[in-house]
Formats: sequence, structure tokens, C-alpha cells
Amino acid sequence: MTDSSFSSLDAKVVLASSSDESHPPENIVDGNINTFWMSTGMFPQEFIIRFPEPTTISALTVDSYNVKKLKIEKNISQSASQFESVTEKEFESTEGHLQTNAISLNPGSATHLRFIITSGYDHFVSVHKVSIKK
Repeated sequence: MTDSSFSSLDAKVVLASSSDESHPPENIVDGNINTFWMSTGMFPQEFIIRFPEPTTISALTVDSYNVKKLKIEKNISQSASQFESVTEKEFESTEGHLQTNAISLNPGSATHLRFIITSGYDHFVSVHKVSIKK
């Protein structure tokens, strides 16, 4: 199994429910833990990452701040529709520190991954980095 940043896989954020010009969604896949996407409040918040071709994924690591509940969905089509549920996780509050959560998945292929943040520990949340294990 190989750890990969989304930037090395040429993955792109193709949709985000909110955007702050100082902290855009593209920061999620740039491989830099010091940059981040920040929500603009209210829940749910979501973002979709697209791979240029179907990619096998067995685990994810999500570095975030103030995320309480996260749903992950996937699809293997060329369009960002018809998603199937992969997992739901509740993250622990880390009181001022980044949350790093490794999430094991049933190995499978995906063209799109949809991340839905259903609740947070504050009105605003941030996602600093997502990486995959193939």
C-alpha cells in the first residue's frame, strides 16, 4: 500500500459548498498541512474530489480542525452524481490542535470522493489535508 497526496495523483476539488478566497478548496489537495479550506459556517458542508481516472483506495487520512461528524461517499462514473456511502465517522474534539484521523475503507475504486461534514465543534471548520492509501 502506498500513501499518496492528491496533488501527486492530479486530483482536483471540483465542488465545495463554501469558499473563502483566503482559504480556497484547492488547499485540501495541495499536500501542504499549513494551507487549508475553511467553511463559511452552517452545516452540512461538503467538497468533492475528482481523480483523472478510477483510483483504488483502501484508506484515507484527514487532517482537519473542529470537524465533528464526517460522511464519505464515492462513485466511479465520469459525472459527480449517483454516490454510494462509504463510511461515517465522528471525530474527537482536539481543543486547538489539528485532528488527524486515519479512516480504513473496504478497498475499492473511485473517480469521485464526496466528503460531507454534517456537524462541527464550532460554526467554522477547516480541512488542511486529505491523503489516500492505495
